[in-house]
Amino acid sequence: MALHTLAVLVENSPGVLARVASLFSRRGYNIDSLAVGPTENPKVSRMTIVLNLEGHALDQVSAQLFKLVNVIGISEMKLSDSLQRELLLVKVPANPITKEIAAKFNAIISDESDGSMSLEAVGEKASIEGLLAALKPHGIRELVQSGLVALERGASTLADRTLTTMGTANESNPDNKTADYQN
Repeated sequence: MALHTLAVLVENSPGVLARVASLFSRRGYNIDSLAVGPTENPKVSRMTIVLNLEGHALDQVSAQLFKLVNVIGISEMKLSDSLQRELLLVKVPANPITKEIAAKFNAIISDESDGSMSLEAVGEKASIEGLLAALKPHGIRELVQSGLVALERGASTLADRTLTTMGTANESNPDNKTADYQN
């Protein structure tokens, strides 16, 4: 099994996230990480999905995903061809050791009061895991971590490759809409 990161462009409409998640659930695949957010086009959202699958299963999942009416485009984000980051907010005791750890991992002290501090860190998965491992012996009081987000390197974009060829959610033609047969 190997980790695969998929970038999926979807129409920004109610129920799309539920349909995508249920596709994985029905097939018994676990989503390791899921991040969804708006894009530069308000009619399109982008999902970054991290899955632990074999190559053949990844092909099947991609094919099934693409069959969903609201899916516009899919691309696997190879580590070498993309920027991949996570966000971590963590509350720890405020002391010289935890401040030193924060500095070592380039974490920002976002809040400090009542003997605790909240750190903010953005980085690759290994860096975030390293920060958490270093802080753990000193007492992590609370943490929240985003899912992985990924962006292609270079000038090419997933939207350029998919929206221009499919014509879905195209800003230049507001009447060009894909019917939502699943609602």
